[in-house]
Amino acid sequence: MGGGDQKLTGPDLAQGIEATDLTEGVMLVGHAHGEAVLVARKGTEVFAVGATCTHYGGPLAEGLLVDDTVRCPWHHACFSLRSGEALRAPALNALPCFEVDQRDGKVFVLGKRPPQTKRAPAAAPESIVIVGAGAAGNAAAEMLRREGYVGKVTMVGDDPALPCDRPNLSKDYLAGTAPEEWIPLRAPEFYEDKRIELRLGVRVDRIEPSTQKMVFADGTRLGYGALLLATGAEPVRLEIPGADLPHVHYLRTLAQSRAIIARAERAKRAVVLGASFIGLEVAASLRARGLEVAVVAPEARPLERVMGPELGDFLRSFHEEHGVVFHLGQTATRIDPERVVLASGESLEADLVVAGIGVRPNVQLAEAAGLAVDRGVAVNEYLQTSVPGIWAAGDIARWPDPHTGQKIRVEHWVVAERQGQIAAINMLGGRTLCDLTPFFWSQHYDLPIAYVGHAEKWDRIDVSGSLAARDATFAFRAGEKTLAVVTVGRDRQSLEAELAFERRDARVLAGL
Repeated sequence: MGGGDQKLTGPDLAQGIEATDLTEGVMLVGHAHGEAVLVARKGTEVFAVGATCTHYGGPLAEGLLVDDTVRCPWHHACFSLRSGEALRAPALNALPCFEVDQRDGKVFVLGKRPPQTKRAPAAAPESIVIVGAGAAGNAAAEMLRREGYVGKVTMVGDDPALPCDRPNLSKDYLAGTAPEEWIPLRAPEFYEDKRIELRLGVRVDRIEPSTQKMVFADGTRLGYGALLLATGAEPVRLEIPGADLPHVHYLRTLAQSRAIIARAERAKRAVVLGASFIGLEVAASLRARGLEVAVVAPEARPLERVMGPELGDFLRSFHEEHGVVFHLGQTATRIDPERVVLASGESLEADLVVAGIGVRPNVQLAEAAGLAVDRGVAVNEYLQTSVPGIWAAGDIARWPDPHTGQKIRVEHWVVAERQGQIAAINMLGGRTLCDLTPFFWSQHYDLPIAYVGHAEKWDRIDVSGSLAARDATFAFRAGEKTLAVVTVGRDRQSLEAELAFERRDARVLAGL
């Protein structure tokens, strides 16, 4: 995965450092045996792990220590200091973990510890099938093996591509700054080694809970002991004349991102329909490729419904500084081979059109199988559906959120991965609650934005800092309750907000 490795700096920890150099709760970065190493003290214990996040290479020392874990400042991955294990997505790989020797008032970092293995669960289904090879499905399959499950695991997906790093498809990969080898989450050999059978490019026609079998489009059947539905979402399609023209694109899969890139190589003017996160990220990426870009959207401000007016105005002006032209309060009524016609009668020249007008959860399989559906697949706090033996995770799952006291469905990559991990543990007999705090990030040129929590409605937005200086916090509140926190240029504060949500610490949240 992309991200630069840290250069070796700081003390040579293999040669030892004074124990007094390690302060409780403070991380120190040095190096040992040719690798960057982070050391931290908790009581009398000293831990040593790799200093670089295994997701995108984030500097862990700039993150947050929480008990015996460390959290990455960039995208909130969480690792065990005791074992190096990646406890929470988006990181899936463990950190290297080193032996530590304390003697004569000094601390020495020795060789690497072997990775820990877990025993097979005592009570587990004979086989597990995962329908959906996206964020949730892939994370679940990996977690099943990490938990020691030895039964058959099959992952089924209608996309022929390997599970991929979907957030990158609208960001660096589309912009041309991330090579394609970064995009697959794993190489084919990984799935072979972990004995995860992949059935890609195939469609499940129906599920039969009474027989615990699924039927594929070609009529073949596959049985399961437990089933995870992680079917994700599909882009909302345009329903206007010209929507089926070859230069009109959507973005959800690797193939679709490739198609946009291929078209962009010979295009000059692009129109993006929709000022969603995907729409604005696509606009930024196409500007990076030198295209003229116009964004058409019905709202008065980009992302106002999610981010509020001040951030919406800022993002608009920020994109305008990079050459994007907005046509807000407008919709497209027709697409011609060389232009997009708006409801106002205005015509925009375009040899590339990308539609980012939202997505719909793929709940058809679940609904046809008799599962309870409520604007998503209804699940309990353990991600179990209304039908025994079937779980759901990711974009389709609507779960009871303890933070808001409501049932919510969230279309975030990190949420999907973490839910896949939770569902995997519970399919093996665990009782892990889905009490995660939603988190996502968005990238606009060189500007990252981090969002923690979940706010569908709010009374006010309290702002601190300066957007102009790219150093700001937005707290979304209903009465005295903090629902969500958005940060710009304040990665550590975003981590602190996430922790405060987890601990239900209203005092900390009120101070943001």
